[in-house]
Amino acid sequence: MADEVVLLDFWPSPFGMRLRIALAEKGIEYEYKDEDLRNKSPLLLQMNPVHKKIPVLIHNGKPVCESLIALQYIDEVWNDKAPLLPSDSYLRAQARFWADFVDKKIYDIGRKLWTTKGEEYDAAKKDFLDCIGVLEGELGDKPFFGGDTLGFVDVALIPFYSWFLVYEKFGNFSVEAVHPKFIVWVKRCMEKESVSKSLPDQEKVYDFVALMRKKFGIE
Repeated sequence: MADEVVLLDFWPSPFGMRLRIALAEKGIEYEYKDEDLRNKSPLLLQMNPVHKKIPVLIHNGKPVCESLIALQYIDEVWNDKAPLLPSDSYLRAQARFWADFVDKKIYDIGRKLWTTKGEEYDAAKKDFLDCIGVLEGELGDKPFFGGDTLGFVDVALIPFYSWFLVYEKFGNFSVEAVHPKFIVWVKRCMEKESVSKSLPDQEKVYDFVALMRKKFGIE
């Protein structure tokens, strides 16, 4: 029986983009369902009754929730091509550590860059650039965080690039001006079709966020 794979997602979600990239890297065909998060589908509520969030990977009727867990699941189930996690146990632990760092830092700080003002905003801007600096240091001289090939940390992190225009325009700063090596890594990732075709246009994300700011009364 052929695998039946469905992805419940929301197009600007960097967490959903992770799974899109991984599935593309593995060459897995799947059905994509874009959710209206203000009016969640019965399928989403059924498949993720605990958090009621996207993304949800549904494989042969069974749901896998939380993007990093689903990312590992994809890597383990379709392990015959393009491994994302290294075989060495220590290197796997390190990859999980840095992906967790991205989860705990980048999204929350990035959100503050378009939802806050004044001192809170200034602190978020400094924190964001500091985090990028830490990641740049971890990348070092390697082509990818995973070494010579796109790996787990790369897939966890690169989706946030689709939000960089939001961060930079509302924050009035340039990541490339401060951390040029990081942007070299970004461009290397974007050369891969699995990445470039999985990330939405930055202008589209910016327009979406500008609309959200109006709704939230943030001007």
